[in-house]
Amino acid sequence: MTAPRPSTAPRPSRRAEEIAPFHVMELMARANALEAAGRDIVHMEVGEPDFPTPAPVVDAARDFLAGGHVHYTSALGLPQLREAIAGFYQEHYGIALPASRVVVTSGGSGALLLALGALVDPGDEWLVTDPGYPCNRHFIRSFEGQATSIVVGPESRFQPTPEQVAAHWGERTRGALFGSPANPTGTVLRGDELAGLTRAVESRGGTLILDEIYHGLTYGVAEESVLAYSDQAFVVQSFSKYFNMTGWRLGWLVVPDAFVRPVEKLAQNLFISPSTPAQHAALAAFLPETRAILEERRGEFARRRDFLLGELQRLGFTVPAQPEGAFYIYADISAFSDDSFAFAGRLLDEAGVAATPGIDFGNAAPRRYMRFAYTTSQERLAEGMARLERMLGR
Repeated sequence: MTAPRPSTAPRPSRRAEEIAPFHVMELMARANALEAAGRDIVHMEVGEPDFPTPAPVVDAARDFLAGGHVHYTSALGLPQLREAIAGFYQEHYGIALPASRVVVTSGGSGALLLALGALVDPGDEWLVTDPGYPCNRHFIRSFEGQATSIVVGPESRFQPTPEQVAAHWGERTRGALFGSPANPTGTVLRGDELAGLTRAVESRGGTLILDEIYHGLTYGVAEESVLAYSDQAFVVQSFSKYFNMTGWRLGWLVVPDAFVRPVEKLAQNLFISPSTPAQHAALAAFLPETRAILEERRGEFARRRDFLLGELQRLGFTVPAQPEGAFYIYADISAFSDDSFAFAGRLLDEAGVAATPGIDFGNAAPRRYMRFAYTTSQERLAEGMARLERMLGR
């Protein structure tokens, strides 16, 4: 007997339809296609360090895999890795963090999903910055919440203020999700700013989630964690950026005591556990010899930032807020174009340089800005700037 045909074809959920594409990934795919066709492309579009994973980390993974016993871990992560992360907070920040509050996750994205899954109910509003990391608002939407944008600009170094939190807080607001160092601007929240934002959120009965995945990559400014100001904040971290482990897909989440069990239940169901080989590899990320490698690379990122910043300004771009961390420069292109998406396409097609248009990061003047990532060598950055200069006819 033939099964009845459905009267209509299946359709994607509204959730899937309402989530915008991550344009930088599509731009990178286009750049890769041009490379496959024989073009030389200078990649300044994606937030991935070009350095290889440090050798001690690779060696630790190899040694673990050689034993052949690759099984699930606890959903919260390897106990010894949770202890190592807690020790890192004591050493690096002077913060006494119980290992019981550390949850090892499947990348920083997994940490964001677990935090929001534990906190967001349908209809809840969460404050995010515009410009800001695009996946934040999409993750909130995935849990049937609503992202409420705070437009941030050069006057506050593209970071939110307590006054803005107060002005945007509504009856259904449940918390805020901010980042420092920020993507796409590279700006860093100072200690007094972290304290003020924490008070502004928690005094209203809300929860602050701070994305600190670019910690370790700061240049000339003090690096403070929100955990110094609150034991109720959630902190998202990752082994991807400073630790040069993007493809290993490993991160961590620091949660208040009361949320350990709810987050554990979510992790059990959503992920089972983080990658076991990646966790054993990450144990070597905190070794002195690994940290020495990473600090040398941080110095190289600082030199790249200084070079690229100078070159962009020499060519006539405006950088309205000094990038102090991560590996991005958020540049005003209005001297050359009123459409960053079209300008990015022209830059790729005519000059063979890939950079990210502002439309990925929100609705606050997105066509006025582009993000340039200094995640390639200074030699390649110089080549990219020479091509850009030729394209501009300068």
